[in-house]
This record gives sequence, C-alpha cells and structure tokens, in this order.
Amino acid sequence: MTHISTKSGAMGAAITGMAAIALSIAASGAALAQDGAADRANNPQASGQTPAEAAEAEAAAAAETQARIYLNAQQAYLAGLQTSDGWYTMEGGLRWRYLEYVGRGERPTAADTVTVHYAGTFIDGESFDSSYERGQPATFPLSGLIPAWEMAIPQMRVGETIEIAAPADLAYGPRGRGPIPGGATLVFKVELLGIAGR
Repeated sequence: MTHISTKSGAMGAAITGMAAIALSIAASGAALAQDGAADRANNPQASGQTPAEAAEAEAAAAAETQARIYLNAQQAYLAGLQTSDGWYTMEGGLRWRYLEYVGRGERPTAADTVTVHYAGTFIDGESFDSSYERGQPATFPLSGLIPAWEMAIPQMRVGETIEIAAPADLAYGPRGRGPIPGGATLVFKVELLGIAGR
C-alpha cells in the first residue's frame, strides 16, 4: 500500500515552507537578541555590575531570549497549518490530516491496543523516532501514549495513514523527554496496521 498519496507530496512541500518561515522568524529574533547582548557587554558598568556579574546576567538573558524564540517558532508552525491543506483541528490545538484515506473499516478507541508504523520529526524535518527505520511496526496500548496520539488515532481506520502535528501540551510538555526538548511541536506520520482483538 502506498503510504502517502500523490496529493500529500505537494502538501508536504507546503508544510516544509511553513517550517522554513517559522525557523526564519526564530533566526531573526536571535540576531536581534545578539545585537542587544553585544551592546550591553561593551558597557557593563552602565548597569552597576561587575564584568563577571554582567556576563552572568547576559548569559541568563540570552538563554531566556532563545527559549522564547524557540517557543514562538513552534507556535508559528502550528498556526501555518491550514484547513485548505486538509488539516483538522482538535481540542488543545492538535492538528491532523489524512495522507492515505480508506473511508471504511474499524476505528480504534482510546482503550484499544494498536499496531502502527510511524515516524516522528521536529518541525524542521529532523527525525527523532521511526518504526520505519527500525523495519518493525510497533504495538501500543493507546491509553499509555501521549495525548495527541490518544486523540488523533481514533479518528482513523485500519489501513489509513495520517499526519499529526502535536503541540507540546499534547506531547512531552515543557520539560521534554529524551532527545525531545521541552516545548517542542512534534510531527508524526502514523499508519494504522491493526487493532488487537479485532
């Protein structure tokens, strides 16, 4: 079975463009923050601090600015996903759309155990997890997964493939987990292969 429809290639290109816009916004903000940091570093006495105190305060301010820029880019990516490109919106800002639509067959519930192939990436397309790369589908109880999966996978039928764009609040939150940083918007391709017991 084809995992991604012909139409999804054009949609994927549009989403890549959205990621580029979000990253461009982040880069512009970072440049402005660096300019301001340089100005303050050249004149630490203006704030009544020693050079060491000024450097420490500057590092903290820069880290805070970078975190804000990062979070803004994550939100900008989600805001760029349009209904006209097939995206559905659910509670909490979760976005999902069909990549391969069947339109018939059984749907799982949040209480079911499902077998899926999936790939997870950040908004810039960098992969952090993929059953496709391992060459082995995964079987999970939906109730033990991130909220985004619990919400989106019951929308699909066996044989269908969807794309999920999960805001951090429905993924790994402000702290992150493993290779996933806090506040990250995550993008998943999920192919539903089966539902246990059905």
